[in-house]
Amino acid sequence: MAERGCPRALRGERAGAGRRAVAAPEAEGPRGSRTVPGSLERRRCLYLHTGRACCQMVEVLLAVLILVCSSVSCGSAGGYTGLPALGGIYYYQYGGAYSGFSAAEGERAQQLDQRFYLLKLPIARAAMAVGGCLLVFPCVLILVSVLQVPWHFPAWLLIECTLYIASAVGTVPALYYFLHSLLSVYNSSVCKEREQLYQSKGYQGFWCSLHGAEIAAGLLGCMAAMAYLLSAGLAVRDYRTVREQKQKPLQL
Repeated sequence: MAERGCPRALRGERAGAGRRAVAAPEAEGPRGSRTVPGSLERRRCLYLHTGRACCQMVEVLLAVLILVCSSVSCGSAGGYTGLPALGGIYYYQYGGAYSGFSAAEGERAQQLDQRFYLLKLPIARAAMAVGGCLLVFPCVLILVSVLQVPWHFPAWLLIECTLYIASAVGTVPALYYFLHSLLSVYNSSVCKEREQLYQSKGYQGFWCSLHGAEIAAGLLGCMAAMAYLLSAGLAVRDYRTVREQKQKPLQL
């Protein structure tokens, strides 16, 4: 009888081992976990390899370039300003002696440079402030996505889409104000008199027109607006994806 009971015990041990073997994969991850493709991947490091993250990193790069191009307008007063302050010998060798300006003309050139610089300063500071905001905006969204907020709170993706559309729409009047204000400064009497004074002495580069950095800032702003619209579309796509994944049955 004891020998006959042994096969039953062996079969019971094999069944128990089989049940343990089946239950083992469940211990690999938390119950109810789902695998989400693309930008909704549960593992945080994979988000930076998605299309939405790449688009946001492009937005960061564009914001940095806008910030740099805007800073060129207020980086220096330019022109004749500051040469006498560098010392008498330097001013004699590189400033007054070979500049072609007399004492009165040099003072007038310095005054015009300072007035022209002060006219452009508010516009440049406003452009730099906007560039700083455009730099912080995608950085915050990247951090939020890395922390998996869109997975736990899918409505955030709709909020993100709304913010992107608002930023893209707001970029258009901002660019208009930036370029219109610069053109009004270049059409002012200060700029015209400054241009004529420098041209009378053979100096080039003091024209009353938009510079390369200012044109580049406008083009970069247009590119940023298009990137925002693309990110808005990707946010809507990811919202649909996360809703579909949450409605599926649990994958053990």
